[in-house]
Amino acid sequence: MRALLAGLALITMNAIPDPVNAQAQAQAQAQATAQAQALDLQALWDFKRPEVSEQRFRERLATAGGDDALVLQTQIARTLGLRRRFDEARQLLMTLQPQLGAAGAQAQARWHLEWGRTHASATHKAALLPEADRQTARESFQAAARHARAAGLDGLAVDALHMLPFTTANPQEELLWTQQALDLALASPQPEARRWEASLRNNMGVTLNAMGRHAEALAMLQAAVPAAERNGSPERVRIAHWMVARTLRDLGRTAEALAIQQRLERENAEAGTPDPYVFEELAHLHRTAGDAARAAHYDALARR
Repeated sequence: MRALLAGLALITMNAIPDPVNAQAQAQAQAQATAQAQALDLQALWDFKRPEVSEQRFRERLATAGGDDALVLQTQIARTLGLRRRFDEARQLLMTLQPQLGAAGAQAQARWHLEWGRTHASATHKAALLPEADRQTARESFQAAARHARAAGLDGLAVDALHMLPFTTANPQEELLWTQQALDLALASPQPEARRWEASLRNNMGVTLNAMGRHAEALAMLQAAVPAAERNGSPERVRIAHWMVARTLRDLGRTAEALAIQQRLERENAEAGTPDPYVFEELAHLHRTAGDAARAAHYDALARR
């Protein structure tokens, strides 16, 4: 409806509305919305097993057409990138490029997003990333965000914006771009955008900690906890608490950090998912407290 409302805002009080143009705008927006709803990518993704995700996308692709087929192939490219097969991912995306001119905004956004990810992402080694690749990725992510916003797909726009920090080695720029993504996520009524809040706050906390701004990082990471509780799995909630405890340790508040890590140890044990990162922190905290025996115990658990 945003495209229709924008068009209607341009009509003056004395002008005669163009029903054909208004209808075309409404149909285009409805088509983009229906497409986003019909193709449930989240249900097909298993980020821990990209090879499984690729198989699911290929199975769905066998019966897909139009923009759906294009979008599915961008996701196949992403599965390749997650396995560091960047050249294959780019080759696939290049075969899709001639179709972009006739594609809808969502398909274009996803193409630009994945093209950018083949040049800069968490999977790349940041220290070895050429500036030319950073620039290509930056332009691609910005284009993806524009197309997504045009289609009213706030979650996809946030995804594109949250990738921009991977295109810079400047922590101030990282904070700026992540804040832009967070602002959009918080302002949007769409669940697909709102669910990004915890991840974005976590990312900002990590950057602030790396800058030595631990008090600011703590506030950001503490705010990530209720966001994770609203939209995340129990595992993600525990990770959010771990990040808080880790930052408390940086601030010298070791008693508080120890209490959280001990609680996480119990919760992980109950869930049957022992976490070596919790054990590492417990070892460090006990060593700081002068308890070498307990520290050695947790060192051993962390190495299992």
